[in-house]
Amino acid sequence: MESVSRFEGPSDLHLHSACSDGTEAPALVMAAAHRHGLRTAALTDHDTTSGWAEAAEAATSLGMTFLPGMELSARHEWRSVHLLAYLFDPDEASLRAMTDRIRSSRLDRARVMADRISRDYDLVWDDIVAQTSDGATVGRPHIADALVARGLVHDRAEAFAGILSPAGDYYVALYAPDPVTAVSLVVGAGGVPIIAHPAGRAGLLPSRLLDRMLDAGLAGFELGHRENLAPGIRTLRRIADDRGLIVTGSSDYHGLGKPNQPGENTTTDAEVAKIIALASGTAPVYP
Repeated sequence: MESVSRFEGPSDLHLHSACSDGTEAPALVMAAAHRHGLRTAALTDHDTTSGWAEAAEAATSLGMTFLPGMELSARHEWRSVHLLAYLFDPDEASLRAMTDRIRSSRLDRARVMADRISRDYDLVWDDIVAQTSDGATVGRPHIADALVARGLVHDRAEAFAGILSPAGDYYVALYAPDPVTAVSLVVGAGGVPIIAHPAGRAGLLPSRLLDRMLDAGLAGFELGHRENLAPGIRTLRRIADDRGLIVTGSSDYHGLGKPNQPGENTTTDAEVAKIIALASGTAPVYP
């Protein structure tokens, strides 16, 4: 992989576009990153790479380095686990088959949830479709946006706390691989897997599971994230220091879908260099 010496400055490695559950096209996401002073940005849409080409062109035209990425869905028992994957081969057969299966599950899940919600609320499938862009990975955020558009909730946060809550009657679980399999798939595609926001309110993953993920090639933790809590950060920082793991910081920007802003947490040049050095699936796109 190429040297990291071709860029310097703030890096945000967790940004979403309308190709999944963000509200802006990939080019507009890169423009937002540039306005906030970033020099390197990664597009990490859920279970899709469809925004890479547009994002890369926009980022490099603005003088930024583009780091191709994705947020791969995984699941441990009742809990969703999000795995940030960087610089993998998007055409590797096993990983591509898995993301195709997850996106299909997302679509089926959204349809079932829409049917359930429509029994009690004035919401139909077309309302949800209206909140997506062509080829987008459909998810609960699009249902939330449809609920907002229909005036049934004030914002996404209210939708997720109520109608779309996993504890509610309308919720449908998403198919996703177990976290160890997810790590193995990313590594097998030449990518670098890092757990997204691993120290949030749900608590840390069990230590035995973390060990298995690390044995499978987990490269690090996203410790700079507004949802992480201090006790969990301290524990994971110790693990990262002991094992020489990568530590990132990112915004998890979703446009108008979340209050998060590009660059509110960033990753150092040294950690970006480690990601690039470890990857073999694809390369950064330099200006």
